Amino acid sequence: MPVTVVRFNLVEPDATSESLSARYQAALEMAKYADDRGMSTVQTEEHHGAANNWLPSPFTFAGAVFGATRRIAVTVSAIIGPLHDPLRLAEEMAVLDLISGGRLVTVAGIGYRPEEYAIFDVEWKRRGKLQDELLETLLKAWTGEEFEYRGRTVRITPRPYTRPHPLLLVGGSSQAAARRAARLGLPFFPSAHLPELEAYYKERLVEYGTEGWTMMPPAETPLLHLAEDPDRVWAEHGGHFLHEARTYASWQSGDIRSAVKSGATTVDELRAEGVYRIVTPDECLAQGLENYVLHPLSGGMPVDEGWRSMHLFCENVLPRLKAAEG
Repeated sequence: MPVTVVRFNLVEPDATSESLSARYQAALEMAKYADDRGMSTVQTEEHHGAANNWLPSPFTFAGAVFGATRRIAVTVSAIIGPLHDPLRLAEEMAVLDLISGGRLVTVAGIGYRPEEYAIFDVEWKRRGKLQDELLETLLKAWTGEEFEYRGRTVRITPRPYTRPHPLLLVGGSSQAAARRAARLGLPFFPSAHLPELEAYYKERLVEYGTEGWTMMPPAETPLLHLAEDPDRVWAEHGGHFLHEARTYASWQSGDIRSAVKSGATTVDELRAEGVYRIVTPDECLAQGLENYVLHPLSGGMPVDEGWRSMHLFCENVLPRLKAAEG
């Protein structure tokens, strides 16, 4: 059975407080609907200070999703590790893991926007060392035992539900990220399909004498929207996809590799490129993907259009994916 994901970043350019609140509530209702229909994962992420209101608080959102659902996992992909206080983050993740009964999955990256570091007065040049400290502290904190932290003895409670700790992956597209994951014996989440980096990670596991595994995006990980008439949706709403694609691309330098990075500058280019795909239910099934990532509220998509996509996927695609496995 392929992995089925519904992604939310809650982007809405020029939002009012009322419209953004309605978007957040709709996302929670969609998460509950996805859970009831048997989708695998809600995916969310973290960015700060974005003019289009990109979600800055993924763990708060994850907690709301857990409260509305029973089975579905929430993958935070990714947090910007150095922007978090290590002890507070250990507590928050432990509580979320307890609330959800072990449904929290977190990918920890270091980000790629110096302006986000500036907002929180965190030194950009220290991001590698801060990430090391964060990950090491989380692993110690979740034991429930006392440990040394910045020259003092501390203890963090409660312990998480999951043993030995909530699922924590190290994300990135660099050898430094792969080395960090291997040294700590944590699984590695490359930000794109990078077999050479996976091989490097495995070599470092042997070097450090640790164990781990890779959760690597497939060669194709398109962002999907379902529609009975894709031409209509491209014509009426293609600008929402383009807004998100161009915003995301503008944040990334040339050496950043991402499974969903777009180079498009027009809606027609975006459609031809295939990073964002508007497809009918039959076309969706014909993709034959390992991961089906539904993005119903992309770039400020109207909520009612997002619901049409959700319904088409969960009622017309998901049952056939399950039947094919059965």
